[in-house]
Amino acid sequence: MRLFTVATLLPLPLIIAAALYGGIWAVLAPLAMTVMVAVLDEVVRVITPPTPESEFPTPDRLSIVVVIGQFAMLGAVIYGIGALSWAEAFGVFVAAGLYLGQVANSNAHELIHRQSRLLRKLGVWAYISVLYGQHASAHVLVHHPLVATRSDPNSARYSESFYRFAGRAWRGEFRKGLEAEKDRLARRKRSRWRNPYIIYLLGAALMLLIARLIGGTNGLLWYIALAIFAQVQLLMSDYVQHYGLERKFADGKPEPISPRHSWNSPHWYSSALMLNAPRHSDHHAHPMRPYPALELPHAPTLPRSIPVMACIALLPPLWRKVMHPRLKKWRKSSFSKR
Repeated sequence: MRLFTVATLLPLPLIIAAALYGGIWAVLAPLAMTVMVAVLDEVVRVITPPTPESEFPTPDRLSIVVVIGQFAMLGAVIYGIGALSWAEAFGVFVAAGLYLGQVANSNAHELIHRQSRLLRKLGVWAYISVLYGQHASAHVLVHHPLVATRSDPNSARYSESFYRFAGRAWRGEFRKGLEAEKDRLARRKRSRWRNPYIIYLLGAALMLLIARLIGGTNGLLWYIALAIFAQVQLLMSDYVQHYGLERKFADGKPEPISPRHSWNSPHWYSSALMLNAPRHSDHHAHPMRPYPALELPHAPTLPRSIPVMACIALLPPLWRKVMHPRLKKWRKSSFSKR
């Protein structure tokens, strides 16, 4: 757990100091979220083994600390960024946005899969803090059962650019998540007013109000920009981790979910930073398994870490050049073993 703790918490004081004081902190904070992660991933080739089940309570405590740190960081950024120079503000924006999109998103993702109601609520509010509460419903009720099918808005299709995927996924996720929640309430014969989408929307309005009170109009605008940046990274994560992988159908039903339906990354430091989210195949096979216990099965493997692959995905021709040969090779080897 030491590696997870250091990787997820180290950027927080740097970003908070950058937001409040600017200067050298506004340089160190984005470097810690970019250059340091990339260098450590490449220089040190380590694949950390799963943590024994006896340590499962420890990751929950870290997740709670990360949520608290996420809200503290947001408050500091909204409060202080307006007093910084444009160069300093840009550094703070990059560092804070990357933290929200990579660490806070991965942490919220873990929490909405926990059995504890408290932990799930923390995960929901972590998503609401970036104005993306609907993901808490759509991810569990739509993405997991329908992953790697055309019915899942968050599974990227072959040759689909990230830019086309992002708009389709955001709209589809909101709509299908809402439909799934309505169906669940109807099955349980509960009032439509208990739909969590009401909390998502009211919570987003509350967050916008608090941002306005803390940072004024300037702080509110920076907050909205940060939320959009975080949402883009969340969508990018889905894009990279499921691009072009499809489940076959038999008798009108998709085949069981297997390791071949998610892309994985063995890079050690970015995996620790994102709480083993790059071990994505094992997560889909065992959604309730806490992140320290996730393994790397024989599955599609990305040539670079997820942050690096996300940058490549911004350039569709380069993305296709990198991914299509690997995807075709994996499909061929996968089918030959059936």
